[in-house]
Amino acid sequence: MAEVPIPERALALKARPLIGPETAFGDDLPQWLRRIYAARTATPDALDLQLGWIPPATGLRGIEAALALLVAALQRQSRLLIVGDFDADGATSTALAVLGLRALGFAQVDFLVPNRFEYGYGLTPEIVALAQTRNPDLIITVDNGISSIAGVAAARDAGIRVLVTDHHLPGRVLPAADAIVNPNQPECGFPHKALAGVGVMFYLLAALRGRLKADDWFARQGIAEPAMADWLDLVALGTVADVVPLDRLNRTLVHQGLRRIRAGRCRPGVLALLEVAGRDPRHAVAADLGFAAGPRLNAAGRLDDISLGIRCLLADDSALARSLAAQLDELNRDRRAIEAQMQREATEHVARLQLDEDLPWGLCLYDPGWHQGVVGLLAGRVRERVHRPVIAFADGNNGELKGSARSIPGLHIRDALDAVAARHPDLIGRFGGHAAAAGLALAAENFAAFATAFDTVVREWLVPADLELEILHDGEVPAAELTIENAYQLRAAGPWGQHFPEPSFHGEFRVRDARVVGATHLKLTLSPLVDDRLLDAIAFNAVAAGEKPQLPERIRIVYRLDVNRFRGVESLQLLIEHIL
Repeated sequence: MAEVPIPERALALKARPLIGPETAFGDDLPQWLRRIYAARTATPDALDLQLGWIPPATGLRGIEAALALLVAALQRQSRLLIVGDFDADGATSTALAVLGLRALGFAQVDFLVPNRFEYGYGLTPEIVALAQTRNPDLIITVDNGISSIAGVAAARDAGIRVLVTDHHLPGRVLPAADAIVNPNQPECGFPHKALAGVGVMFYLLAALRGRLKADDWFARQGIAEPAMADWLDLVALGTVADVVPLDRLNRTLVHQGLRRIRAGRCRPGVLALLEVAGRDPRHAVAADLGFAAGPRLNAAGRLDDISLGIRCLLADDSALARSLAAQLDELNRDRRAIEAQMQREATEHVARLQLDEDLPWGLCLYDPGWHQGVVGLLAGRVRERVHRPVIAFADGNNGELKGSARSIPGLHIRDALDAVAARHPDLIGRFGGHAAAAGLALAAENFAAFATAFDTVVREWLVPADLELEILHDGEVPAAELTIENAYQLRAAGPWGQHFPEPSFHGEFRVRDARVVGATHLKLTLSPLVDDRLLDAIAFNAVAAGEKPQLPERIRIVYRLDVNRFRGVESLQLLIEHIL
């Protein structure tokens, strides 16, 4: 779903530069599609998305220790407890771990994802204490754990072994786990660092299946050898929802997962999540996972308990999956209402800052009424508006503030937080994350000092040009090529996503009709300048509730080509990203 942020600065249009030669992609593709691919990858090999090419797990540091730990646990039929994260990647990782380990022969596999508002993020000592009530022999973290120094120590002190599987960037010290599998840990030779947490778990399960097959485990136990492809729908959903870069490996995993979803060979919960969002699984693309299924899983973790989402993904019964998906959909509606109110309040905060002084380069926002489960979304919305790193804070427990950060190209947000922590060791309680997103906690009385320190680091690391929003596009589309056939071809040419962006184009059109639908969406009827064809277009979240937009007779837009399906009729639709 495209969204149209209201810019605070001038938008600069720039053609997306070519990474490789167009001629490298052969003559079997139309020229315009060859150029699109050449602007995203240097080699046609990157378009081979068959499973046969993917690298083995042997390059993952810690994989042998992890396999030894799991094989020993399987022989003893140890009690396993999966400790997950409270987002869509965490939910899919947890569901995949439970399903995969059970299919491999583990009889006692349970999961625990503590409420984020009570326990916070990661394997904390408090979560370990809660886990002990389940009496596990082995804790396996998914999509978390690489920064859980104290939690891993607490588990080990309690006689519980720990296997950390994660993809987040590690700190200076690693936890003293029995084994760690994380492509981003030091000295890991695995070439694909962009795996999501669910991708790391997929690799671990595939390696374990291979080890057990070599040991004749399945034949000796009289159980069927599971097919790893059966779970690629979960891998695709978690990968897209976590907005990790879609390098060739991730694109392959997503492509193969989407193929299974379209064929109906996937978890009932995945089908139910798409259907409750009004998306047809038979035509699913990556955007449907990122903007329909993923947010409904995330809503459970943001407002309530992600266990609801995990149970949806684990459900074998379609009726149960639909019931759980309906509950997730209702939570997502609540989340939208909360977020809309927070956006209005954040806009007022930003306006006051702009009146009082220059807007900070590193912008920190806080309101005591904000919901800590939604501040990450809020930070992303404000970042879109002001195009600078943003951290939004809400009240946590015991006088703490919980912050969620979103960055812009050119600033690695986790490294920026690390720089603040190094200069001011007493400001931040804990933090972690990626280049583009991070989370942190700090004492409420430290907010003002942290905001200043963060802004200082951002001003040192960026230059003024970094704060100008640059819109990359793939050129203009001749009026004759604005066809549903080309929209079909673009959908099939994906999956598109982070670092392999869906093609966007720019052009000038005549406005034939404009109206607001769904309170905030701008529905347009446009015509090319050279003919009188009527083209359907929509700009999501382009207007404030109650606003009546006034548009000129002609507008220049940045847009994407898409297929609109309504009441069984398919038509071309322009998804407007920016109105210039």
